Amino acid sequence: MATTEVVEAWKRQDPGFSEPMMQWAVASDITPALLDLDEGRLAAMDDAGIDVAVLSVSTPGLQNLPAAEARALQKPTNDAIAAAVRRHPERFQGFATLATPAPAAAAAELQRAVVELGLNGVMVNARSGDRGVDAIEFWDIYEAAAHLRAPIYLHPRAPLPVINQAYYGGFGGSVNDLLATGAIGWHYDAGLTLVRMITAGLFDRFPDLQVILGHWGEVVLFYLDRIAVLDGVTHLQRPVAEYFRSNVYITPGGISSHKYLRWSAETVGAERVMYASDYPFNRERDGSARRFLETAPISATEREGLASHNWETIVAGIRR
Repeated sequence: MATTEVVEAWKRQDPGFSEPMMQWAVASDITPALLDLDEGRLAAMDDAGIDVAVLSVSTPGLQNLPAAEARALQKPTNDAIAAAVRRHPERFQGFATLATPAPAAAAAELQRAVVELGLNGVMVNARSGDRGVDAIEFWDIYEAAAHLRAPIYLHPRAPLPVINQAYYGGFGGSVNDLLATGAIGWHYDAGLTLVRMITAGLFDRFPDLQVILGHWGEVVLFYLDRIAVLDGVTHLQRPVAEYFRSNVYITPGGISSHKYLRWSAETVGAERVMYASDYPFNRERDGSARRFLETAPISATEREGLASHNWETIVAGIRR
């Protein structure tokens, strides 16, 4: 979702839409759906077979803005999310959005959003300005989240322009944009950010911290046996793969694949896999979300966990 104020801030910051997501979120037929937190969204949920949605500000959130502007927007944005939840308490929950360019203010706002507004964690995009959010300057946010036992959904953000040019350019327009984002680029970026968080010792410092990783683990979940080579050179308390089984939850993020579901459940445990859509960028129709669950090759208990129980378990543990 987004608010009008956030959309206007995105336009001011990136008037040429150099970040591909801006083209889709600000200047396409997706924009009205992002702004609709009432009947249109509820109708789309009904069409997909989704009972409850956790609202979150679309990437890049407030993380591409100057610190002062981001700080000024985080409170009213979270108030807007909480207001939508109050209007439709049986249908909506919410993730906070934070001014990560001002980490101390962001940590304080996370406390307010969870304790006072009743939001159920936070969405953080993999880069704040030109800095990966694994950097120690952002650890105030993670300390606050760990204290609250509030989950962090780590979402991709488009890679830096120099990376786009080196790895994803050369094909023109929409091909470049998709290579850098939804096809593969931002999944590598977000997955690597999580590996860097682990390698930096973030989860040793905050063992209660829980991160949710979308798109079936942003590529790295499928490469853990190779990533294990880090175990011989890092000084972590546990093998890298073990953090995925104790501190990471996995969602499909709109990729409806039973093959990936089986792999994820085998890798981290079925109790750490939860369903998630990617509305409105991936519009599910005619009950497709419910059909994905009903036809999944898993047990009835695992199906209940995937559908809602695993998420409800996380929410029940949040300190208010």
